Amino acid sequence: MPVASLQPVTDPADERLADYVSLTDVALRSRQEPAKGLYIAESSTVLGRALAAGHRPRSVLLSPRWVPDLERLLAGLPADDTVVPVYVAEEPVLEAITGFHVHRGALAAMHRPVLEPVASLLAGARRVAVLEDIVDHTNVGAAFRSAAALGVDAVLVTPRCADPLYRRSVRVSMGTVFQVPWTRIDPWPEGIALLREAGFVTAALALSDDSITLDALVADPPDRLALVLGAEGHGLKPTTVAESDLVVRIPMAGGVDSLNVAAAAAVAFWATRVTGQAGSSRGSV
Repeated sequence: MPVASLQPVTDPADERLADYVSLTDVALRSRQEPAKGLYIAESSTVLGRALAAGHRPRSVLLSPRWVPDLERLLAGLPADDTVVPVYVAEEPVLEAITGFHVHRGALAAMHRPVLEPVASLLAGARRVAVLEDIVDHTNVGAAFRSAAALGVDAVLVTPRCADPLYRRSVRVSMGTVFQVPWTRIDPWPEGIALLREAGFVTAALALSDDSITLDALVADPPDRLALVLGAEGHGLKPTTVAESDLVVRIPMAGGVDSLNVAAAAAVAFWATRVTGQAGSSRGSV
């Protein structure tokens, strides 16, 4: 198992803690974390799922009462000679470092895994979700949680989509971003051709005069299906809708014409799931 090197910290300006400074600035974190090859895992639950998926920590920052939990998590890993710096600080120091109350107990700066090629994720998959330019990290995390629970084999995110490994996305997903294989599909929407070549029918969820209902899709589902979900507010790009094989709408009542993208994802994933597949285990990223 990796060895935890406990190191007490009392100074919020300690240079060893640079990875954890000002985590509340979304734009800053989104720029820095990928460039530095890291992401932040928040809470012992999320850290445990990241470790179980084979991800490895660069360091951990926590309060004293969470040290036993961390030691139990590390004890469950395969034996190796890795030494993980574990910075231990009292709650006021943690808050001064991060800019918020770390009430979930633990933060870890994790090494980012190398993303797989799109073709590798499509091989053997039957249900794929494409998240186009969804910029809200909460919606991205919620979509991943639904994908994990409802049998989606892989998630593809477009170049402008929010980072699934951003702290809020990971937290909202309850760590399921480590459970569902995902990668970036670039360029987009040109990538629809790649999906088609792999045998997928692409279904754009959008309001359109030529759309079919989700019920109609479910009545005659393709063997390999890619559901394409668009950004908050504007929805999918017109070029994406035009290039897709089908345009699908969720039938609604009460004068409501659309759902939040995370809610729409959950409905579509459940309706198009492969029987007996939902809830099955998968590999990590």
